[in-house]
Amino acid sequence: MASSIASLSLDQLSIDTLRMLALDGVEKAKSGHPGAPLGCAPIAYALFHKIMKHNPAHSKWADRDRFVLSNGHASMLLYGSLFLSGYKVTLDDLKSFRTWGSKTPGHPEYGVTDGVEATTGPLGQGFAMSVGMAIAEKHLAATYNRPGFNVVDHHTYMLCGDGDMMEGISHEAASLAGTLKLGKLIVLYDDNLISLDGPTNWSFTEDVYKRFDAYGWHVHRVADGNDLDGIEAAIAAARAVEDKPSLIAVRTVIGYGSPLAGTNKVHGEAMSAADAAATKKFFGFPEDQSFLVPEDALANWREAVERGAAQEAGWNQLFAGYKAAFPELAGEFERTQSGALKAGWEKSIPSFGVEKPIATRNAGQQVMNAIFNAVPELFGGAADLTASTKTIFKGSPHFADDAAGRNVFFGVRELGMCAAVNGMAVHGGVRPFGSTFFVFSDYAKPALRIAAIMEAPSLFVFTHDSVGVGEDGPTHEPIEQLMALRAVPHIVDFHPADANETAAAWRLALERKGPCFFAFTRQDVPVIDAAKHDLYASVSKGAYVLEDVADPQIVLIGSGSEVWPAVDAAKLLAGEGIRARVVSFPSWKLFDAQSAEYKASVLPAGVPKLAVEAGATLGWWKYVGLDGDVVGLDRFGASAPGPIVMKELGFSAENVAARAKKLLK
Repeated sequence: MASSIASLSLDQLSIDTLRMLALDGVEKAKSGHPGAPLGCAPIAYALFHKIMKHNPAHSKWADRDRFVLSNGHASMLLYGSLFLSGYKVTLDDLKSFRTWGSKTPGHPEYGVTDGVEATTGPLGQGFAMSVGMAIAEKHLAATYNRPGFNVVDHHTYMLCGDGDMMEGISHEAASLAGTLKLGKLIVLYDDNLISLDGPTNWSFTEDVYKRFDAYGWHVHRVADGNDLDGIEAAIAAARAVEDKPSLIAVRTVIGYGSPLAGTNKVHGEAMSAADAAATKKFFGFPEDQSFLVPEDALANWREAVERGAAQEAGWNQLFAGYKAAFPELAGEFERTQSGALKAGWEKSIPSFGVEKPIATRNAGQQVMNAIFNAVPELFGGAADLTASTKTIFKGSPHFADDAAGRNVFFGVRELGMCAAVNGMAVHGGVRPFGSTFFVFSDYAKPALRIAAIMEAPSLFVFTHDSVGVGEDGPTHEPIEQLMALRAVPHIVDFHPADANETAAAWRLALERKGPCFFAFTRQDVPVIDAAKHDLYASVSKGAYVLEDVADPQIVLIGSGSEVWPAVDAAKLLAGEGIRARVVSFPSWKLFDAQSAEYKASVLPAGVPKLAVEAGATLGWWKYVGLDGDVVGLDRFGASAPGPIVMKELGFSAENVAARAKKLLK
């Protein structure tokens, strides 16, 4: 039944104003998803206006509550809430929805829109990032809080839909959250019985409530998505449960108030002009007026500004007392929140001698443990592979046992792990990492891509980087993974040749503000003499001359463990009077960022080039040229001892030398 603006309560007017802004934004763009905002507006209002601790004037306040819209297609719900609450989002921004260069892109983007905590849209990713945020909050609270000074004390709220629940990542993340008893995580589930194709009972008939109860969650239901009091009461009940994450399933009506309500027709496209007008009529808003913001509704929403300023002022007063009582802890808190590293931290990075070979995964473990005290914000773990990836701090408890511990056992959940790492990274205060075998980066690829889009300071440690894995065979031997991740913008690759390049890579990765990944060997490799090379400076360039000769006739380029057959091949060639330069190439992204002059100094024009890497050859041609060659793999590996696999597949000094000589004919 149609209503009149004048007859609405202030709460209802404020909710309906949000609904109409979302509707108008989609209609103006002729693109978007009006259904979820129409159904979920009471949830957003309850959170932003009544419950969340947030300061619109300072969206990065450290102890704010976080809100993540996992069903990111409902972005106009979030943009409207941010505008109405007083964030740096204007009415003109809402009118620019989905247009070039706007602050209101089709799906929420971290760093583009003030108040957006994470980039979402690929369903389930926001769910898992919220778990990561809650992990970060729990760890920081255990690390920094002292009696009478709970300087870290906030909740993570997340809104998701049926699509999020269907995606496998939500199962991974929810299971982990229950195991870790993340009591500050509250998930609101838009349980509207409709997905894009049609009714959910065509594809999704599981009992979500029992599922989450089995995961160890507190579960609450709200029967009517328009019951504002019921939503508030459910959230209050969830906040009272401190040892379990909470799921609040809210039965909403998708497209509420429109002629298409309750159908998939209102999910993912703008309405017709007639249906939009009918929807406005239902809510009592003028059918011929767009982006109407009643003064009373705006004033009501904007109470968040004064309230948020008072909340932050109260926290600032608390922190001042904390700083007086615990100056060193407070200083560390401020430093880690800023993302700055401790002065002189790099002095703790070890240097490795040439006496014996060492696998780069083992070198990585030594580096991590050497910098344990110097980089206390470094925090993470592996997908049930810490013994193999060597990513465990020997002097720290496990997070599951002691939240101040810095070792997280993520379980066999590669995608959930990497998405949680992203959530920790954008939460701030920690420098998180996740680890697994390189071949299983395939499971995690969507999260790696989101890390790159957000340019979040996420670290990913991949080991068992090539067919050198050996006996486990093709299923565990990465071929295309390195090239696939090199193709992703904004994520920096590190494929070090030895222990000292590994140490340099760790330093460079921690100094960067964006995401990085490491590809480390399982097998032992020789060590570069650090006395002959400034390896930090060299690796920072992406590629450098490892061994040189006067007037080289050929350049041998090695990456990772394949630097060593290149080095040995150069010696064989020298025995035949052929002058070969050897280039170590640990990072494509860093090399591509160098000047043309530097690139030419390493890879001179007119000199034949041969690249050697135990992976896909795709991409190497931009460095070796069409007249160059690549000793690589465009086939899968094999099961046998690693040295035999490497030799049989061409990664021997003899084969590299032979391929080099072919280029010189």
